[in-house]
Amino acid sequence: MAILENLQATGVSQAEAEKLAAVIEAGGEIRAKVDSVGAACRAYAESRPEAESRFKRHVFDDPLSKVKLDKLRRRHLREWRERLEEKPALISRSKTGEHKIRDRAPSSVNRDMAVLRAALATVLSPGAPNSEAAWQEALKAIPNANGRRTLYLDREQRRQLLKAISSEAESFVRALCLLPLRPGAMAGLTVGDFDKRTSELSIGKDKNGKPRRIQIPAEAANVLIEQSKDKLPNAPIFMRGNGRAWNKDSWKLPIAAGARAAGLPAGATAYTLRHSTITDLVRANLPLLTIAQISGTSAEMIERHYGHLASDAAVKTLGELAL
Repeated sequence: MAILENLQATGVSQAEAEKLAAVIEAGGEIRAKVDSVGAACRAYAESRPEAESRFKRHVFDDPLSKVKLDKLRRRHLREWRERLEEKPALISRSKTGEHKIRDRAPSSVNRDMAVLRAALATVLSPGAPNSEAAWQEALKAIPNANGRRTLYLDREQRRQLLKAISSEAESFVRALCLLPLRPGAMAGLTVGDFDKRTSELSIGKDKNGKPRRIQIPAEAANVLIEQSKDKLPNAPIFMRGNGRAWNKDSWKLPIAAGARAAGLPAGATAYTLRHSTITDLVRANLPLLTIAQISGTSAEMIERHYGHLASDAAVKTLGELAL
C-alpha cells in the first residue's frame, strides 16, 4: 500500500501506479495470473522441460487449456482423458513422411496424466470425493499399467555391443553402460556440468525436473574428460558427427544396429542399458535409496521394479551365515 501511495504522490495515474507497484512488489516483473488450466501448466513447466513437452503435446492445444480453474470440474478432465486415450502414439516417421502409429499404451496415458495431476495439485485442493468438484478422480492412474522391464544385458553382452556399435555412438553408449542415467539426461549434459577436478556431475535436465549432483567413478569420469576436450562449457559433452547433441530419434538406429550385429536379444534399447546398470547396482547390495538418488527416480519406483532383486541378494547373504 505504501508503494502505491508513494507512486501516486508523484503524479502518476491510478492505473499506472498500480501497474508499477505490481512490478516492484514482484521483484521487477509482473507475475502472470494463474487462472486457467493452461496457465497452471505453464507455471509448473517453467523448471520442468519434460513436463513442458507433454503439455505441448496434450494440453496447450486442447480445449481443457482454456478452462478456468474456478470452473474446472471432473467432467472436463474426464473428457480430456478420453481424448488422450484415443490419441494414437507415433512410433516413427518414414523417409517419405509417412507416420507409423499404434494405440497409446496405458503406461503412456498414466505418465501424461501424472504430470497434469501434479501441475493442478500446485494450485487446487482435492475436491470432495464422488462429486463434480473432485477433479483429481478423473486423473487416477490405470492400475498395473507399468510393466517391469525384463530385458537385462550382462556385462559381457554390453561389451559386445560397444565393439559392434558405430564409432560415432560408442562414447555415448559407453557412458550409458557406466552410469544409470536416462538417455535424455545423458544427451543433455554439457561440458560445464562436469567438474573433472572432483569427478562430480551435475544433472539438470532430466525427467523428474529436479537437478542433482553425483560423484562418478574413474572409468566414467575418463569418458567424460575425453569427450569434453577442446569444447566450450555450454557445448554438449556427447556430440554426433554433425556437431549436434544426441536425441531419441538419433540414438535409436545405431543402438538397434549394434545390438543386431552383436547378436543381442531383440528389443535391446538405450533404456535397456539403464535397466541393466540399475540391476547391477541392486545386486551389489547398494541401498535402494542411494540408487534412486543416483538414477534420478523415486525410491518407490526402485522398490517396485527392483525390490525382488534386493530380496534375492538378502537370501544369498543369509545363506552364507550357515554354520
